[in-house]
Amino acid sequence: MISWNARFATVALLLAGTALFLQARARSEFVLPRTELASFPVKLQNWVGTDVFLDDESLKTLRPGDFLQRTYRDETGGTGYVDLYVAYLQNQHALFHHLPQDCLEGSGWSPVESGTTTLAFPGEAPFPANRYLIAKGDDRQLVLFWYSARGRRVASEDWMNIYLALDSLRSSRTDNAVIRMNTELQPGEKPAEAERRLLSFAGLISPLLKNYIPL
Repeated sequence: MISWNARFATVALLLAGTALFLQARARSEFVLPRTELASFPVKLQNWVGTDVFLDDESLKTLRPGDFLQRTYRDETGGTGYVDLYVAYLQNQHALFHHLPQDCLEGSGWSPVESGTTTLAFPGEAPFPANRYLIAKGDDRQLVLFWYSARGRRVASEDWMNIYLALDSLRSSRTDNAVIRMNTELQPGEKPAEAERRLLSFAGLISPLLKNYIPL
């Protein structure tokens, strides 16, 4: 049987949480200046990008924000390409609910492997990213994606949602972003080879993203 003290403590915690939530909702959002994703470099060393525009229905589902979807190809003659997708939401009181893995499955892709990997680039702290090998018929793609907000880069949407709630209280900020890269496995290509292509590309974009995703 639950004691009176335990019931009192539970009610007190619920009331305190509700008060903090209402206080956060009442505060105005703090917005930092940033550069629009449309100006993200089209040329990155030997990679040249072509924009892929989101349709109105997709934009409605994603809600207001700043989005970049672009296909980069190796102009030196490499057969592999990299699709880059960046979504930045300036005001996000609701928790993440449109997840990259759901989007991929909704497009007909099925996960073959899923897990996390650690990305490490010169001059930056290592951070975790989700790693998916997906399939649609005979096609295979390798996908890396992570969440970013206020200098944090995490693989877990649960942790990002926790950080969103805490930062809403502490700094009136709920802006956040998701970064996704995927590349098609070429005939006879191993996932490890496709991963090296993604990691090389990620090393090019990672230092640039701080201009588009405020710290």
